[in-house]
Amino acid sequence: MKTLLYSFFCVFLGLLSVGCGGGGKAPAAKEHKTVFRYNEAAGISTLDPAFARDQAIIWAVHQIYDGLVQLDDTLRVQPAIAKSWKVDKKGLQYTFTLRNDVYFHDSPVFPGGIGRKVVASDFVYSFNRIVDDRVASPGLWVFQNIERDAEGHLSGLVAMNDSTLKITLSKSYPPFLGMLSMPYCYVVPREAVEKYGSEFGRNPVGTGPFYFKLWKDGMRLVLHRNPSYFETDSAGNRLPYLDAVAISFIKDKQIAYMEFLKGNFDFLSGVEASYKDELLTLDGRLRNKFSDRFYMLTTPYLNTEYLGFLMDTTFEAGRTSPFRNKKVRQAMNYGFNRRKMIKYLRNNIGTPGEGGFIPKGLPGYISDSTAGYTYDPVKAARLLVEAGYPGGKGLPVIRLSTTGSYLNLCEAMQNELGEIGVDIKLEVNTSATHREMVSKSKLAFFRGSWIADYTDAENYLALFYSKNFSPHGPNYTHFSNPRFDALYERALQEVNETKRVEMYKEMDRILIEEAPVIVLYYDQVVRMVSRQVQNLGCNPMNLLTLKQAKVVE
Repeated sequence: MKTLLYSFFCVFLGLLSVGCGGGGKAPAAKEHKTVFRYNEAAGISTLDPAFARDQAIIWAVHQIYDGLVQLDDTLRVQPAIAKSWKVDKKGLQYTFTLRNDVYFHDSPVFPGGIGRKVVASDFVYSFNRIVDDRVASPGLWVFQNIERDAEGHLSGLVAMNDSTLKITLSKSYPPFLGMLSMPYCYVVPREAVEKYGSEFGRNPVGTGPFYFKLWKDGMRLVLHRNPSYFETDSAGNRLPYLDAVAISFIKDKQIAYMEFLKGNFDFLSGVEASYKDELLTLDGRLRNKFSDRFYMLTTPYLNTEYLGFLMDTTFEAGRTSPFRNKKVRQAMNYGFNRRKMIKYLRNNIGTPGEGGFIPKGLPGYISDSTAGYTYDPVKAARLLVEAGYPGGKGLPVIRLSTTGSYLNLCEAMQNELGEIGVDIKLEVNTSATHREMVSKSKLAFFRGSWIADYTDAENYLALFYSKNFSPHGPNYTHFSNPRFDALYERALQEVNETKRVEMYKEMDRILIEEAPVIVLYYDQVVRMVSRQVQNLGCNPMNLLTLKQAKVVE
């Protein structure tokens, strides 16, 4: 493995010495090239933002493309290609004014190989491409609220001129502006898509801080600095600072961890169970023996880990389920110690799920643990008595479906709930099988997680809106509550953020009371970063942004 990494790094260094292709002439060669290196164990299947549905792809395309807007590390919407925008009082019409100094990367698809300026019609093309059934992008839903014509085209998307884009929604949707920061909304050039067709994902052309240089399947992806990138730092220096980004594809996370310790990677995302105790103390701090080599960045992660109950009795899995009884669901919520689980199984990485479903880090998060479920075996036992199952007598064996990655957490809960008479049998499935069974409502009790697609709590509450029943929507529990639905619909029409957040909290309190899920914990972003890396940053979306990162000696 060491020889393989070394040989490809030598090839990569050679590539740095060749001419650039990022929208203009490259600056004079530097004596020292700075490269940010990281590993992507999951692999990358495409660099087409139309298919950026998982973190591995999102991180890579985020370096190559830009959208109208972007998020800062506090999740505030900031200008990107759009330098400004206006929203009408009804929240239906958005008018964006574009910068006039943004160019696509140099590419053979353009005359003379020189990247052309981005104009408003490029966004009209890019967004319509996402909703084109022939493309089959998983990002179709992002544009569902834009007005359409009879043929399904986005009639509410109009280029008024080269620098003005107008978007008209069919109904108010307050999260829309933040959603435009998603990779599905990145701009692509028609010329490149038409030339490469289905191979565009292997020949990406964007506007971002880095442009595509080399891709060796299963081995390495190399991106080079775009010398004509439009963003600058506060001193007026053109971004990015790095000369290149090198992504490796070592599947074995233990091997990748060892390579990080050797200094062959600059960054490690997350902490695997196999090495968490070596890296972290029990209270979640980096062990002193590593502090001179790398540092740790943490922030709340917009990811809620939970166990879901199927509430729909029309399905076989829910027809005879004891979970029809709310008091059984509540008893199970009180019956295990989340704080103990976080401390001993996760080294205090994350926050115990003692509030609602909205995670820590989003407006609407209920921080008062007394409003949710804390460990109370006495109350759990009493609820089982009230439900007609004293000491668990009469309860059938409860099957919980999970995946191997979460087996230890489920085993801990299994043991504690066993103490109050709830007999749980664990079934471990592959991730693909588990997802399919959850989506098709074949499981009465299942492990789930929800990572934010965009920075509004509506993204989480949508999992419990009755019109979003799976398999066509994310309501995997098939929870249905008229009061919740009415609040959800009112919130989507409320343009006042303060009022909308209060509605979100009220909806989350309904979920706490009705208990369609057991919230395990709210996740935490953890990044181990080489001491040679500066300005990497850390954000609750766990988005890897490298345009301001530096590698120093």
